[in-house]
Formats: sequence, structure tokens, C-alpha cells
Amino acid sequence: MKSASNTRSSELPEFPPNDVTAGIDWARDDHAVAIVDGRGREVHRGTVEHTTAGLRELIKVLGKHGVGEVAIERPDGPVVDTLLDAGLTVVVISPNRVKNLRSRYGSAGNKDDRFDAYVLADTLRTDRTRLRPLVPDTEATIALRRACRARKDLVGHRVAAVNQLRAHLRLVLPAVVGLFRDLDSAISLAFLTRFDTQDKLDWLTPKRLGDWLAKQGYSGRVDPAVLHQQILAAPRGATSTHGTTQAHITASYATLVRTLVEQTKALEKQIDTQLTTHADAHIFTSLPRAGRIRAARLLAEIGDCRAKFPTPESLTCLAGAAPSTRQSGKLRTVGFRWACDKQLRDAVTDFASDSRRANPWAAKIYNDAITRGKDHPHAVRILARAWLHIIWHCWQDNLAYDPTKHHALQHVLAQQNEAA
Repeated sequence: MKSASNTRSSELPEFPPNDVTAGIDWARDDHAVAIVDGRGREVHRGTVEHTTAGLRELIKVLGKHGVGEVAIERPDGPVVDTLLDAGLTVVVISPNRVKNLRSRYGSAGNKDDRFDAYVLADTLRTDRTRLRPLVPDTEATIALRRACRARKDLVGHRVAAVNQLRAHLRLVLPAVVGLFRDLDSAISLAFLTRFDTQDKLDWLTPKRLGDWLAKQGYSGRVDPAVLHQQILAAPRGATSTHGTTQAHITASYATLVRTLVEQTKALEKQIDTQLTTHADAHIFTSLPRAGRIRAARLLAEIGDCRAKFPTPESLTCLAGAAPSTRQSGKLRTVGFRWACDKQLRDAVTDFASDSRRANPWAAKIYNDAITRGKDHPHAVRILARAWLHIIWHCWQDNLAYDPTKHHALQHVLAQQNEAA
């Protein structure tokens, strides 16, 4: 894949090359292709298989008709890589937008891959001033983004598996639930492996529990006698044969959780390594409470192509941190921005929410929003919008965040010093 992302123009020319445009409706097994001329007439319609030979045929067909620009619904994948490698301009039009555009050509609005390919091609012909070519990030950023999203998925699977394990234990072994702080911690999983039935729990005494915890290197500050009392006070679980059969289910859940924990940690090490070698790492790791994983997510979702966001507003809108304003006559409404990059919004709001614990300026913006009656998610989005303006400037200037040069932060600190 091409990595020289900034060599491509951030705007489309007034007219497409050779006065033709193409649209591709992406699918799992094959892709519908449509090519239209400058008057909107379809000059080619067909499908290509999602194979090496099929993608090669796609480039051949596009070249035969002199196509230089292609519209598609997704910004990544083998099809997009193939188009970019062939030197073609790729324009991404979101599926929601395509759904709304169908009404231009008929009232039914039914989904049809070949028709959607035509809609994509014709929209690229008619709406050029509102469309922007895809300017891909570098391979390092793309790899980091995929690693961060994979980790996020693993964390989601782990949370679901832990919830299933907890629900199971409440029925067959309630004493283990809440015995240690986290059910997916190493000590909890080790305890479940050794004491997976009520009969084994009954064998424990404060001394036996203390000895076992010492062998595990348990660093908790709770006395074994207190933990043992919690076990005795909890409802009794399944015993005898029934307890033994349920232990197999417990072991399955525990093994699944342990695997997810191990793989998440392995992926975090890989992310840390990738972040260390990334050219923009110093920008995002300098942010308060960004850490390594959070900084990597921010970098990966924002990307490294400066031309993609020419203004701070373009970044805040895509991140869903700027409200959506609708006005008709004297009626003006400001509401939640649903159309945005959900991954980017999640990364930014996650950072903003925690930044208020280490940055007085961020805390003030958040607290002021709460005082005005905003709920927590809304206050976090307000803070995220403020942070994105700072991040954008640091990103564009290739500079790390410096609290001493953040005038708004220094003003807040000065006010706090005067009040003290």
C-alpha cells in the first residue's frame, strides 16, 4: 500500500479525468462496478470476484474506460489498496449517505448492489465540490490502528466472558463472587482453578487459605481470616456430583477469561512497541494521563495525514465532539451529532474524561459544564472539543503538548494560586 499520503491532493479537480467516474459496491465475495460518462450515462456495468485475478480484472476494466476516480463505501481493505496502488483517486461515500442518495433515482429506495455502484459513480460526477479524495495514512499508522481496534475488541470479549462467569458463579459458587477485587485478576482465576466446588471451599480454614495465598504471592491487604469469613458468610454453592459437573463449566469460563487476558496483554506489548517507533508518538504521549495505550488509540484514529483535517473544526466534527445545528426559519435546534467516526469519538472521549483528573483546565471545563446542567457524557464531549483544538495545533505543528505554554491552563493555575 502507498505510504506517501501527503503527496495526494486534498480536493478533487473541477472535472474528472477523461470525463468518466466509477463506483464500486463492495461485498464479501464479489464487487459490483459501474462507470458513467460526463452526462450520467452508464457506459459499463459488471461484477468482479474478490480474488487476485478479479481485482486485476477490475483495474483492467477501469483502465480500458480511462477511469481516474472511483467512489466506494469503505476506506480500507484489499479493494481500496488495489485502487490506490494503481494510482487511482478513491473517494469514500458512507453507506448512510448512499442510502439517502438512492431517492434521487427512484422512490422505492431498495438496496441493489449494481444500482448502488451506479449511485456511487454518478454522485462522484455531480457532487464533486462536497467530496474529498481518500488520503491514506502511512502503513505504520494503519497497522497501529488495527492493533488498537483488535485490543478494544478483545477487551469487549473479556468483559462479556467475565460477566458470564460471574452469572454462572452466582448460581453454583457464590462465595467466589466479590472475594477478590476483579474476577479476571490472576489471583481470582488461580483461586477458581484450585477451589472450583463448594466441597473444596469447605476444606479451607484461615490458616490453609493464608498458606495458599502466600504461595501465590498474593499482595492484597485483606487478612486471610477476613476472606475466610466472607466465604463462610456467602450462600453455599453446589456440592457432591452436581458441584463436580458444574466445575467443568467454571473451568471453561475461567480458561476463556485467562486466554483473553493473556492475549490482551500480548497485544498491548505489541502496541507499545509500534507506538515507540512511530514518528508522531511524542505528540500524543505528552497529553495528560494519555499513557501508552490511550495515546496509541488517539494517534491511530486521528491518523498522520495532516491534509485530512485542514481545520480543528473538521476534526471535531468527524469525532462527534461538535454539536449538530439545524435551522429552519426562526426555529434553530442544536443536538447530538450522530454522523461521525465512532471509533475516533470513543478514543477522544475516553482520553478527555480521564484528563480532568490530572489537568486543572480540563477539570474546570468539565465542572463548568456540569454546573450548567449538562450530564456526564455531554460534559465530556464539551471537554473533548476543547482538547481537540489543542491536539490539532500540536499535531499540525509536530509539537508535544507543553503545559507551560498552554495559556488557558496557566490562567486557571494562577486563579487557583490566588484563591489559596
